[in-house]
Amino acid sequence: MIKQLWQRFKQPIDPWLLLFTLLVFLISAVLLYSASNQDTERVSDKMTFMGISLALMWCVASIRQQTWMRLALPAYVTGVVLLLAVEFFGVTSHGATRWLNVGITRIQPSELMRIALPLMLAWYFHHHEAHLDWRHFVVAALIMVVPVALILKQPDLGTALLIASSGFYVLFFAGLAWRVIGLGIIAFGVLAYVVTHWTLCVQILHEYQCRRISTMLDPTSDPLGAGYHIIQGTIAIGSGGWFGKGWLAGTQTHLDFIPERTTDFIFAVYGEEFGLIGNVALIGLYLLVIGRGLLISHAASTTFGRLLAGSIALNFFTYAFVNMGMVSGILPVVGVPLPLISYGGTSMVSILASFGLLMSVQRDRKLMKG
Repeated sequence: MIKQLWQRFKQPIDPWLLLFTLLVFLISAVLLYSASNQDTERVSDKMTFMGISLALMWCVASIRQQTWMRLALPAYVTGVVLLLAVEFFGVTSHGATRWLNVGITRIQPSELMRIALPLMLAWYFHHHEAHLDWRHFVVAALIMVVPVALILKQPDLGTALLIASSGFYVLFFAGLAWRVIGLGIIAFGVLAYVVTHWTLCVQILHEYQCRRISTMLDPTSDPLGAGYHIIQGTIAIGSGGWFGKGWLAGTQTHLDFIPERTTDFIFAVYGEEFGLIGNVALIGLYLLVIGRGLLISHAASTTFGRLLAGSIALNFFTYAFVNMGMVSGILPVVGVPLPLISYGGTSMVSILASFGLLMSVQRDRKLMKG
């Protein structure tokens, strides 16, 4: 009986991806205990969310690819409808309207699009793989633009860019022409030039977004205000040296210099206490997760699975890169958590659900081989 239950449990699970995920969770629990000033209740909450997220991952992995293909369009339409509902009935907080009140709790529909958009685009290209041409890429771009534009209007530039990147990765794996990518890079360079000049920036973005960009370029222009986060983050990471100050021994952390040290800036805590060697180890573990995702993508049995898995793997890289870049001062502060490490349940649930999709793709490949 126990053997049968074990066989049923492990059937949809990819052991390597699960192993790498659990190792990241172990680092997260140890780090959160220090970052929260040894708050066992907060660590316990993290473990609870972890258990729920792993259970969700197993449930998602147990569902066949064909079912996810059928759910792609309804999930996308639901996400767009919820984003429209935010526009008319959303809850405003700190000058942004990003949430919907559903009675017992508030939800952030943009989180749904992290999975719904790549699902939809992967389904679309899979449906048209036999006669794919440039017109399908135009339609795919429009599919991507609709939710991104609605999220930008909230306003939520960081989430909009990250969701746009998840859609772009699907287009890339579908065979987007390199000349189009090259033109996109040039356009991005021009946009980067524009937004780094204040008078031009405020004509395109919100003033607070322009301020974040100018602060990134020169944090010392407002060291006790907008530049405080970046300055303290870089001080903490730099003071860790090669081997760090040791677990529970970070002075910047425990003297309360690092803001949001359990969420967006937890990487600064990690860098201070575990140093450059610890940073390299964490980045190496992240690369193992990304590499496993790309291997699953390469071996996928369908176009849908290949595009979806590739997008999920590179999107995980994007979230990690943006958070680390934000904390170390090479990117603007956009409020992106460190994947699987930062405290908070919403991000963890969406990431583990996407890992469940990766496992679903891998499971179908094994069933077809068998």
